[in-house]
Amino acid sequence: MPFQFSETSLPGVVLIEPKLFPDERGFFMETYKQSEFCAHGIGEAFVQGNQSRSSRGTLRGLHYQNSPKAQAKLVRALAGEIYDVAVDMRAGSPTYGQWHGAFLSGENRQMLYVPAGFAHGFCVTSEFADISYMTSAEYAPTLERGILWNDPDLNIDWPVRSPQLSHRDRAWPRLKDVDSGFRY
Repeated sequence: MPFQFSETSLPGVVLIEPKLFPDERGFFMETYKQSEFCAHGIGEAFVQGNQSRSSRGTLRGLHYQNSPKAQAKLVRALAGEIYDVAVDMRAGSPTYGQWHGAFLSGENRQMLYVPAGFAHGFCVTSEFADISYMTSAEYAPTLERGILWNDPDLNIDWPVRSPQLSHRDRAWPRLKDVDSGFRY
């Protein structure tokens, strides 16, 4: 099997570790295989791929996209390291308002699957990080939303205390002030 799938503290959020096939030339690994992902409950068709580069201390998030273009994401660090966070935004969920964080790096090659209904963000803990992520719906600027990265009700334990933030990410509302329409 080319992947190891591990459930996290948030049902539906999955940490994925690809199998590495090293030899004297380097290595090979699969980063996505639809049949394997479907066999482990991840059935979305990914329709858009994105890549970003950010410097140490940058925090991007917490972002989500409303229906009808709500997005599941498959996130991985190509180089460098990030602390990647998913927050359950589904009203009625037993884990509503809870978060899960994982260190993803070019070295550990782990990926985080974040279903629709969860906000997503990350901060860079290395000099820089190149991030690649696939989404299950195309970007729709009119449906893009966010919640405040340091919402005191969430109490996310970010490894960066004074992050570099966009003006938009500084101004998102708190989770309690949002009705995303996501239901459990």
